[in-house]
Amino acid sequence: MTTTICLSFDFDAVSIWVSTFRQNSPGPVSRGEYGANVGLGRILRLLERKGVKATFFTPSHTAVSFPEQVRAVRDAGHEIAVHGYAHESPVSLERDVERDLLDRAIARLRTVLGEEWRPVGYRSPAWDISAATLDLLVERGFLYDSSLMGDDFRPYRARRGDCADEDSFRPGMPTRLVEIPVAWELDDFPYFAFINRPLFGGLRSPADVLDMWAGEFDWCHRNVESGVFTLTMHPQFIGRGPRIEMLSRLVDHMIAAGDVRFSTLADEALRQDDLLPAPPPEKG
Repeated sequence: MTTTICLSFDFDAVSIWVSTFRQNSPGPVSRGEYGANVGLGRILRLLERKGVKATFFTPSHTAVSFPEQVRAVRDAGHEIAVHGYAHESPVSLERDVERDLLDRAIARLRTVLGEEWRPVGYRSPAWDISAATLDLLVERGFLYDSSLMGDDFRPYRARRGDCADEDSFRPGMPTRLVEIPVAWELDDFPYFAFINRPLFGGLRSPADVLDMWAGEFDWCHRNVESGVFTLTMHPQFIGRGPRIEMLSRLVDHMIAAGDVRFSTLADEALRQDDLLPAPPPEKG
C-alpha cells in the first residue's frame, strides 16, 4: 500500500493580514514579510535537502509583492497553484465578482511567472467555496480543487449543487474536478498562529504537533490503501527554526515507514483523474 505524501504551502505573505484580518499596520504586515523573506527560504532549502517537490498555493497579491521569491519557488521545480487574488473568501461573492477575481488572479500571476504558466490547481483561502466556484474552475480548465473535507486520505470528485438545510442534506452531481481534501488537523495554522485581533492563541510546541501529524500519517499508512496524506503549512508559521526542524523529522519519519512517495498535488490529481470514476456527461 503505497502512501502518497503531498506537502503543500499556502504562501499568503502579507495578503492574509490585509484581506482576511483587515490589518495593514506595520506589525501584522511584517509577519507576512517574515514568511516571504525568512520562512520561505528555510522551506525551500529543506525541500531541496530531502529531494521533495511540493505545491505552493499563492495569492496573486503575494506574487506581485514578492516576485523574486515566487519565481524561486517555480525555478526549484515546485508547483504554483491559485489561492485567490488577495486571500479573499469566495463564499459570499456574486458569481460575476468571483469570476472577475479568479481571472484577475490568474492574469497577475502570469505577469510574474510568464504567459506560459498554466494553473491546474486551486485552493480557496477560506477552505470553503461558493455555489459558483466549482463551475468557474471547470470552465477555466482546472484539474483539481483542494478546499473541502469530505474525506481525509482519499481524493474524490468534487460535487456541484449540494443542498443542506434543517430538513436534510442532498448531495449534488460530481464534476470532473479532482478534490484533494484538506483538514484543520493537518494545517499548521491552528497550532502555531497567534493572532491578537481577534484573540487566537495557537502556539503549540513543535513536539506536540510532530506527535499529532506523525500519528495521522501512521494511521493513514496502516489503514488506507493507496492513501493520500496532505499537509497544509504557511511559510510565516512553519518557517521558524524549531518548526522547520520538526518538519524535517516528520519527513524522515514518513520516509522510514517505507512504501511512500512524495508528489505535488498536480501530479497526484492527474493520477487520481485516471483512477476515479468518470463524472456523468454534462447536459448540453
